[in-house]
Amino acid sequence: MINQQLNTGVITLIFSVIYQNQADKEEEKLAETCARCSCGSTESDLRYQQLEKIISENKGKPGALIPVLHQAQELFGYLAEDVQELVADGLEIPLSEVYGVITFYSLFSTKPRGEHTIGVCMGTACYVKGAAAILKAIQTELGVGIDETSEDGLFTLTVTRCLGACGLAPVITIGEDVYGRLTPDKIPDILNKYRNNNSK
Repeated sequence: MINQQLNTGVITLIFSVIYQNQADKEEEKLAETCARCSCGSTESDLRYQQLEKIISENKGKPGALIPVLHQAQELFGYLAEDVQELVADGLEIPLSEVYGVITFYSLFSTKPRGEHTIGVCMGTACYVKGAAAILKAIQTELGVGIDETSEDGLFTLTVTRCLGACGLAPVITIGEDVYGRLTPDKIPDILNKYRNNNSK
C-alpha cells in the first residue's frame, strides 16, 4: 500500500514537471509572438511588422541582404541581435553571413547611435594634415571613444575612409554637413551648434 502511494506520488510529480515545462515553452512562444505583432500598437511592434514586410519584398532577390539591413537600420537606428536573427531567418541565410556584412561595412551599427553621427575622415590627405588631432579633440570634447555615443545621446563618433574632399583636408562630417580645413580649436564651437539646436 505504501509502495503504491509512493509510486503514485512519483508519477504525479513527473507529470507535473512535464506539464510545467510545456507551459513554460508555450509562454516563451507567446512572448516572442507578442513582441513582433502589432496588436500592442507600440512603435517597436510596428517596426518589427514593417521589417517583416521589407524582408518579404526582398526575399529571393540577388544582393537583397544589404538593402534589407539598410532599411532595418533606418527603422531601429541600429542592428540589434534580434533584428539580425529576424533578417537571417527571413532571407533564409546564415546568421554569420548577416553579422559578417554588418561588421564589414562601417555604415552599419550594432549599438544605439546618437542623434548626430560624426565621421572623421582618416584618408591619406586628411591624416597628413592633422586628422588624428581632430579625432582626439572630438574624443576629449565628448568623452567618448571611436564607435561610442555621448552620454547625452546627441553624438556618435566614427572614423571613415576618404570622403573625396581632399582639398578641404582635414574633414569631418556631422550627418550630411561637411566641415573642412579644421583645427582642434574649432571643434567645440562646431559641436555646440548642434547642442544649442537640440536645446531649442
